[in-house]
Amino acid sequence: MRHLLFAAAAVIALPVHAQDQAATVRIMDEGLSHSQVMTTAQHLTDVIGPRLTNSPQMRQAEAWTQAKFAEWGLKNVHKEGFDFGRGWSIERSSVRMVSPRPLQLTAIPIAWTPATNGTLSAPIVVAPMKKARDFAQYRGKLAGKIVLVSSPGEVSERKRPVFSRLSDEDLGKMDAYDVPHHDPDADARELKNADFEKERDAFLKAEGALAYATISYRDGMLVHGEGYMFETGKSPSLPGVQIAAEDYRRLARLAKTGAAPTLEIVSDVRYDDSDRQAYNVFAEIPGTDPKAGYVMAGAHLDSWVAGDGATDNAAGSAVVMEAARILAKLGVRPKRTIRFALWNGEEQALLGSLAWVEKSLATRGGPNDPPLVGERRYYEWPKRWPINPQPGYKDLAAYFNVDNGSGKFRGIYTENNPAAAAIFREWMVPFQGLGMTTVAAGRTDGTDHVFMQSVGAPGFQFIQDPLEYSSRTHHSSADTFDHLKEEDMRQGATILASFLLNAADAAKPMPRPPLPTRPAVTNPFAYPDPEETN
Repeated sequence: MRHLLFAAAAVIALPVHAQDQAATVRIMDEGLSHSQVMTTAQHLTDVIGPRLTNSPQMRQAEAWTQAKFAEWGLKNVHKEGFDFGRGWSIERSSVRMVSPRPLQLTAIPIAWTPATNGTLSAPIVVAPMKKARDFAQYRGKLAGKIVLVSSPGEVSERKRPVFSRLSDEDLGKMDAYDVPHHDPDADARELKNADFEKERDAFLKAEGALAYATISYRDGMLVHGEGYMFETGKSPSLPGVQIAAEDYRRLARLAKTGAAPTLEIVSDVRYDDSDRQAYNVFAEIPGTDPKAGYVMAGAHLDSWVAGDGATDNAAGSAVVMEAARILAKLGVRPKRTIRFALWNGEEQALLGSLAWVEKSLATRGGPNDPPLVGERRYYEWPKRWPINPQPGYKDLAAYFNVDNGSGKFRGIYTENNPAAAAIFREWMVPFQGLGMTTVAAGRTDGTDHVFMQSVGAPGFQFIQDPLEYSSRTHHSSADTFDHLKEEDMRQGATILASFLLNAADAAKPMPRPPLPTRPAVTNPFAYPDPEETN
């Protein structure tokens, strides 16, 4: 079926001639021999540091990136706000076991949990909770305790190397069309699970617990600290920490075999309610034809706080900024405007790019649908019908997203849009010697092009070498500048600049899929699993 789709695409899509070779050579010279991508990434990571949405560090990043765009000669540099919630940052933190022996633990406060207001000391109780039905067995047992709410689990033995690059075989397997699957029962379960963190917090408070701890989801003494209760007026009641898996399991073993260990927690964290708006940052290279629309590249500027947000996603932000610098330095005059976006709130449900989609492309749902706020927007917004295009819906000719670490660009996904395949293959030709060789049919998710795709806009993501992204750095305390690969990032920024100029000067916009309509249920005869619904 896949081969038939691509054959059809070759017939329907007229060949799009790539930019002239002189422009390609100039882009490659500037991007590969005069790159500033690592200087940009180093400032975002070493100097500014982690950039949690609405934190003081994120405010610095918003200002600094705008200043750099202006310094490089970009036009219409500005930020656009959207409603988000509270800022939050860590001043200092410590988690120690004080009995049965003193031991400093590797841990981090969970984002948006409150401070301990000094040292909090209490015994632990291991009380794993995955669903609200688990609460009943712990009633009356948690007062005055630090509650370990995760199951200790088993040591995870890695079956793959920590660091890897994609082989030709790996790349070949990616060329698979993502057949849609629509299951309303699964959608309902996802919505229900989205509220569990709030339900658990309320239960722990009602039971008189003093604090809670979760287990890190990676071994290797890595911590992450994600939390999602960022809305103003809906902050967690109890201090929370995430403890490295090895330390967490030690605590659980001690509690199982003897007296419960006592912990001391210091969580000196700060809320910032001075501005509940978060801000996306934009810059442009103006086009010569105001009626031709625009092309766009984007990456999310925000990060979590355990590391410095290097591979996720200072790398992508620096690549987008470097592509802007390259094209501005060369003085290109494209037919379509080339826009650059640094999104905010990606780590909290893609809220920045979603706000832009609603403003610039389309809304979803009927006039009587209740408003959506916070994290629920991520889960519920794509399930609303109909899609209501905005006046500028067709102005976006192509969007390219960068958010898979600092690995080399090895290709691009057509995102279930087979008519784009032949075009991308032509644009890739000058970069095959740099490892850019693959057009893959499938769809990707989890980052800022997702809501563009959901309303039928032509949004695309690049295939990148994984390096240590999924195995070690993603969201973790290891996500620092040392794990960025300079040669890979120079290559990526150069290719992105070339793709943007190709798209901006193409005779026609990228082919678009049809405007999505409410899909049929894939399996109308399925019964929900009772285990999943309770």
